[in-house]
Amino acid sequence: MASTAARSAIPSDELAAIAEGRHPQPHSVLGQHELGSGWVIRARRPLAKTVTAIRANGTRIALRHLEHGIWQGHARGKGQSYTLESTYESGPDWRGDDPYRFVPSLGEIDLYLFGEGRHEKLWDALGAHYRPHEGVDGTSFTVWAPHAKAARVVGDFNNWDGAGTAMRRLDGNGVWEIFLPGIEPGATYKFELLTAAGHWVLRADPMARHTEVPPATASRVASSAYEWEDSGWLEARANRNALSEPMSVFEVHAGSWRPGLGYRELATELVDYVTELGYTHVEFLPLAEHPFGGSWGYQVTGYFAPTSRFGHPDDLRYLIDRLHAAGIGVILDWVPAHFPKDEWALARFDGETLYEHGDPQRGEQPDWGTLIFDFGRSQVRNFLVANALYWFEEFHIDGLRVDAVASMLYLDYSKKHGEWTPNRFGGRENLEAIDFLKEVNATAYKLYPGIVMIAEESTAFAGVTSPTDAGGLGFGLKWNMGWMHDTLQYLAVDPMYRSHHHGELTFSMVYAFSENFLLPISHDEVVHGKGSLLQKMPGDQWQKLANLRALLAFQWAHPGKQLLFMGQEFGQPSEWSEERGLDWWILDQPVHRGLFTLVTQLNQVYRASPALWQLDHEPRGFQWLVGDDAHNNVIAFLRWPSEGNPVAVAVNFSGNPVGPYRIGLPVSGEWAELLNTDAEEFGGSGVGNHGTVVAEQHPHGGQPASAEVMLPPLGAVWLTPRA
Repeated sequence: MASTAARSAIPSDELAAIAEGRHPQPHSVLGQHELGSGWVIRARRPLAKTVTAIRANGTRIALRHLEHGIWQGHARGKGQSYTLESTYESGPDWRGDDPYRFVPSLGEIDLYLFGEGRHEKLWDALGAHYRPHEGVDGTSFTVWAPHAKAARVVGDFNNWDGAGTAMRRLDGNGVWEIFLPGIEPGATYKFELLTAAGHWVLRADPMARHTEVPPATASRVASSAYEWEDSGWLEARANRNALSEPMSVFEVHAGSWRPGLGYRELATELVDYVTELGYTHVEFLPLAEHPFGGSWGYQVTGYFAPTSRFGHPDDLRYLIDRLHAAGIGVILDWVPAHFPKDEWALARFDGETLYEHGDPQRGEQPDWGTLIFDFGRSQVRNFLVANALYWFEEFHIDGLRVDAVASMLYLDYSKKHGEWTPNRFGGRENLEAIDFLKEVNATAYKLYPGIVMIAEESTAFAGVTSPTDAGGLGFGLKWNMGWMHDTLQYLAVDPMYRSHHHGELTFSMVYAFSENFLLPISHDEVVHGKGSLLQKMPGDQWQKLANLRALLAFQWAHPGKQLLFMGQEFGQPSEWSEERGLDWWILDQPVHRGLFTLVTQLNQVYRASPALWQLDHEPRGFQWLVGDDAHNNVIAFLRWPSEGNPVAVAVNFSGNPVGPYRIGLPVSGEWAELLNTDAEEFGGSGVGNHGTVVAEQHPHGGQPASAEVMLPPLGAVWLTPRA
């Protein structure tokens, strides 16, 4: 049977559909097609006076007008590339390549892998890509829109009129494609889709790798010229295991750390600041594109596009490169749990539910006013898995903190009776989301050894950090929300009454090794009426700061990695707001500068002491010395490395000095005071042990030796055997 392309005559209604850009296969009519012993060339050139096809050998083929602005001509001999020349009654003549003469820019393997949901570099296939195609420079545009009846590309290059840039549907999965010669990086564009209901809708590219600066919403053709300099970092990372390495994380909201700085400026100022503090990692609140700054990045519309608020994607690459050069790892907040309902983005992308689940009980998150991904749809799952891999591959990040995992795990999350439907086994678990999390974790760890996947997960779901081959979700670390809640609740109590709440301080050790934990004091704890970390502490200004110093020393010494949100390292007085910068002026006050100095010391001593991180996730790395002294509000414990000296930690959460206070120790002799949070340089009162404690062969508390230690008020002391 003859194809549409081989017909010498095309029905009028089909030509009209071609002319209006609503034909699903415009390339089957337009372009160059074999016909008999020669070729037919058709072009869409409305309002033209003449149209000529100029073949590669210089032969000029005059085209005649059929109707609706469609022109046709015939050529003999072999098929050749050609350009089109058009003249007009009024206005300049035009000459250029015909986008409809090109074969598809997307290969069969790409289409197959995407159809199977297994394209690990999906960003190389879909979206907009500036590249040579058949010897011509231009941009290929590809989009997944299975419910669309037609698709067009619109942008600043065609005055946002897509009738002449209609795309062809490539396969049954609904992938559409066109190659547009001459379109260069930086061009703005969107996709225009004809819905099943007959309406044209305008959508940003889900795979866009660059966007306009919000509140503008168009996608941009992206191209990277960045040359990385962190090969040494990546090679070393591949041989490391984050679980047995030091990890103290500085959580940053890029827009309000120092307002007005872009990625390039942060690459100097933030890198210097974090280096001075001694953190091992920076964790950025989401940097994927989002329309509303007040969402802090948690309402993502451009999953593959770093927000343009702070510069070009290559500027972010530069920032990450500079962090790596300074020995600082980079963790990025990632939001696969939900997405906003903005009509120009992912919501009902092609006129029907597509990225979101079609069942409203499974496709909407009412508390947040957002939509939930359809984790059971292979292409949607592929989109998300590839997005995680994209940040590792293209931006060299070292870890992803996965937001709101609990909301993904449970179908009834934040829903009332009757608002959710059980899974096929009658349970409340979201089986498709669980499978997705296993897949993304297993794939990321397979392809990028040395990275870390971190779950923000607040329930008792078992096996969050267990390997996927053992039935777990496969995360490397899980936020210990229980520790955070209990510890902050304990510290909010006046020291006079803390003895009645001692269990809140020690309970975390009951489950400390059930998962691989990271201890967070994050942005969520210092916003929306919760006040700053400093203001959570009871007492006068001195007591608040002392409480805070003791808390941080306890956090850094507790089993697990640790995270602190920006501003808390110097005792930010006011609650954080994304609309303004931090209270930098407070660093002029010596007591707040002292807290800053303490954090630098915590990081310095922590990183130099394998006992505080090497066995974070093994019970043999922790040993109670004093866990039941509620009367004095004192706890003490040992941290052990795999081999070498331990660190003894004693914290006095009462408002008075305690001591001489006897604690058991594993060896006699001199123990150096590694850290004392009450030191005057930190803003304390100077109560301590003059740098040394002597342990005697005096068994105590199950230990063969013991020492009498002075414990400062609202203070912590770290000790280690003197070499």
